[in-house]
Amino acid sequence: MNKKQVRHILDTIGDMYPDAHCELVHSNPFELTIAVLLSAQCTDETVNKVTQTLFQKYKTPEDYLSVPLEELEQDIRRIGLFRNKAKNIQKLCQLILERYDGQIPEKHEQLVELPGVGRKTANVVVSNAFGVPAIAVDTHVERVSKRLGIAGKDDSVLEVEKKLMSKVPRDEWTLTHHRLIFFGRYHCKAQAPKCDICPLLLECPEGRKRMKIKKVRKTSQKECVVRDE
Repeated sequence: MNKKQVRHILDTIGDMYPDAHCELVHSNPFELTIAVLLSAQCTDETVNKVTQTLFQKYKTPEDYLSVPLEELEQDIRRIGLFRNKAKNIQKLCQLILERYDGQIPEKHEQLVELPGVGRKTANVVVSNAFGVPAIAVDTHVERVSKRLGIAGKDDSVLEVEKKLMSKVPRDEWTLTHHRLIFFGRYHCKAQAPKCDICPLLLECPEGRKRMKIKKVRKTSQKECVVRDE
């Protein structure tokens, strides 16, 4: 897929979700990092319900280290993998106190060294907390990119990220990340994508297959759609 085709896709999704943004509720880089760590294999909605009280109880790295691990586990028990995440939160807090005076580091290479923080989490933090352009590939971004043909269906998460970075202007990376998430979360859903009303249907190989559109033939006046009988 060339950049002109990608541009059309980005503009169309931008028209659909002009106000796309990070839906994890946070007030500082530290809270955002904790929220993204908790969001692995969990919905933002559930994370926000948990952090509504969590962030009232724990405001600093010292707060998370002042309680037994078991207490922190109970505070986040509605989150998937809560035991492992509780351990990582306390390890992360200990590390940033030792290395960064209790502050979340701003550099990507420093973030990925924190317990529980992978490449996706680091990209979310640097882009949303520190204004550094980045494309974080979560399940929605990966699914949408592959369905639309921006990335190959067998591409790894890193390959999807690299292809998006090569085809999307750098100053649009963060916004594109949010818009692809909104498109995947509310329109191009995993189990029930809204192909029948999708403005990108003709550009989408997966959508054409689902809707049994055999081919798209362009003429000088219009596009002719041929459906499987």
